[in-house]
Amino acid sequence: MKDNCCAPRGDFDLAVIGAGSAGFSAAITAAEGGKRVALIGHGTIGGTCVNAGCVPSKTMIRAAEAVHGAKSAHRFPGLHGDAQVADWAALIRAKDDLVATLRQKKYIDLLPYYDGVTYLDKGPAHLIEGGVEVGGRRLTAPKIIVATGARPATPDIPGLLDMPTLDSTTLLALERLPESLIFLGGGYIGVELAQMMARMATRVTIVCRSRLLPRTEPEVSEALTEVLRAEGVTIPDRVTYKAARRDGDRGVLAVTVDGAARDLSADHLVLATARAPNTEGLGLVEIGVETDTRGAIRVGADMQTTRPFAAGDVTDRDQFVYMASYGAKLAARNAVLGNAERYDSTAMPWVVFTDPQVAGVGLTEAQARAVSPEIRTSVLALENVPRALAARDTRGLIKLVADAGTDRLLGGVVMAPEAADSVQTLAMASKFGMTTRELGETIFPYLTTVEGLKLAAQTLDRDLAKLSCCGG
Repeated sequence: MKDNCCAPRGDFDLAVIGAGSAGFSAAITAAEGGKRVALIGHGTIGGTCVNAGCVPSKTMIRAAEAVHGAKSAHRFPGLHGDAQVADWAALIRAKDDLVATLRQKKYIDLLPYYDGVTYLDKGPAHLIEGGVEVGGRRLTAPKIIVATGARPATPDIPGLLDMPTLDSTTLLALERLPESLIFLGGGYIGVELAQMMARMATRVTIVCRSRLLPRTEPEVSEALTEVLRAEGVTIPDRVTYKAARRDGDRGVLAVTVDGAARDLSADHLVLATARAPNTEGLGLVEIGVETDTRGAIRVGADMQTTRPFAAGDVTDRDQFVYMASYGAKLAARNAVLGNAERYDSTAMPWVVFTDPQVAGVGLTEAQARAVSPEIRTSVLALENVPRALAARDTRGLIKLVADAGTDRLLGGVVMAPEAADSVQTLAMASKFGMTTRELGETIFPYLTTVEGLKLAAQTLDRDLAKLSCCGG
C-alpha cells in the first residue's frame, strides 16, 4: 500500500478522510477524473461493511439458515432432517477468512490500480483551515470529504457500562457459542442477529421499546414477531428499560413489561439500539461543521456540509453501504469534477436479512398519508402467491401503497424468503413512475416470489379468487 512518505506536501486536489466503502468510492471517482487524492485511513482498511458488518453477518446468517433449513424439512410430507452447530470456532474462522479475502481483494489490492490515490494510514485525521492534519503532518487540499463511518452506540441505561455486553462486531468474534443472549433493540441489526443466534441454539430474548422494525409497516412488524416467536425467540411486549447490573458472569436487565417489573438474565447483552457517527477528534466544531442531535454531519443534497463535503454513515443520510458509496461518488464529482449532482433516495431499496427477508422501497402507508390527500393500499398474504404454496412456506406478505388519484406507486414492502431478490423490481417500478395498473399488467414468470408484486397490484381492483393460477 502506498503511504505519504514521497507525496509532495500540499499536492492534492482532494483529501478523503476514511478508508471504508464511502472513502474508497470517493477516492476512486476523483482519481478516475484525473485528480490527485489523499485517502486517509485509521484502523483496519475497508471500514464497517467488509470487516464487521454486511459480510461477516450475512455469511453467519446463511449458516444459520442451513441449520434451520434442515430442521424444517418436515414441512414437506415424507421428509425429516436435522442439523446443529458442531464446531462454532470453525464457523468463526471461516467467516474471518472470508472477511480477510474480500478486504484484500476489494480494498488493499485496488490501491495500485489508481496512481492518483495516495493512501495514508497514519491517522487519525484532524480538520484544519485549508486542509487536514495527519500523524503530525499538515496536508493542504482545496476540497475535503469526510467519510469516517459509524460504530455501535451504547444506550443510556444505568449500570450498562458495568455489564458483560456485546455489539454487532464483538458478537461475531465470540470464541464460544453462548447459551443465552438478550438483544437490546428491534431494528434491522437486532432482528437479523437475534434470529441467527437463535437458530444456532442460543436462547434469545429481544427487548425494544416499540415494535420490531419500527420504521416499516406495522403488518410486517406483527408478522415478523410471530415468525421469531415460533422459532423460540422471546419478545416481551411494551418494554421499558430501567437498569442493568452484573450477576456473577451474567448480565441482568431490569425492565417493565406491560407495567410489571421483571429481571431478564443472560450470558451477554447485545447492544443493537443505534449507531453513533465517528466524528470525535475531527475538529468539526472548530471549523463550524453542523451536526444533528446524534452527532451526525448534516449534508445538503449536494453532499456538502457548512464547510467540507461528507458521505456515508457519518452523515445524516441513509445508513446503507450502497448508499454510502452512491453519496460518496456524488460528493467527489461535486467537489472536484465540477458536477452539480443531487442525492436522491426516493427509489432506494432496502433489505432486512431475516428469514423471511423484509425488503421495501419508497413510502410506508403512514408516510404516504402525510403527503398525499388520498391513497390506496393492498396487503397480500403470501398464501396467495403460488411460489409460497409450492415451497410450503407462506410466512410473509406484500403491501403496496399508491396515490388514489394518479394510481402512481408510492411504495411497497415484501416479506418473503426471496424478498431481497424481488425488491429491485419494485424499485424500478417506483423509479420510473409506474402505476399499480401497469404493474398488475406486467408479465412475470410463474412460480416466482416477484410475481407476488403483480398479484398485490391486481388486488387493488380485482378479486384474486376469481383469477386463474397465473393471474388471468
